[in-house]
Amino acid sequence: MQERGTLILVCGLPGAGKTTYAKRLEGERNGIRLCPDDWIEAILADPVDHVERNRLRDPIENLQWDLAQGFLRQGFTVILENGFWSAEERGLYALGAWELGARVELAHLEAPDFGSLWKRVSVRNETMTCKTFVMTEEELRESWNLFEPPTEEEMSFYDNGITIRQTPAGG
Repeated sequence: MQERGTLILVCGLPGAGKTTYAKRLEGERNGIRLCPDDWIEAILADPVDHVERNRLRDPIENLQWDLAQGFLRQGFTVILENGFWSAEERGLYALGAWELGARVELAHLEAPDFGSLWKRVSVRNETMTCKTFVMTEEELRESWNLFEPPTEEEMSFYDNGITIRQTPAGG
């Protein structure tokens, strides 16, 4: 009998630590990490073309989901690092994985407050070698206002739902 695959949804705002966490899981769980930002950055001709960057997001996330489903059918652990800003989006991915017989885990990387998150993003902006995903404070605030953090009730639906609380910058 083939082992069940596991889908890990990594949820959180920009700068919350999703990539660092997902890379750690990739090694610890021998998983396959799929990050739309990595693919967008690799194929984007002009790193500051935000129109094209934003246009590419949905097609790349769809391609990665197709790949992920194949890996889940084969029993692999797949780590999706899409951010998953809404309960609806998280639920759709979870339902798709459960239909394949996979387990689903949700890791919510919670930022302590907007000021701390902005400090983290500012540091990231300055240290990026490629400037494709540099964010302004206004863009981060828009993200902050759009993000729907998972509720305790939502977390209870997953095979493993955890919240990782980040410490304030400098704290």
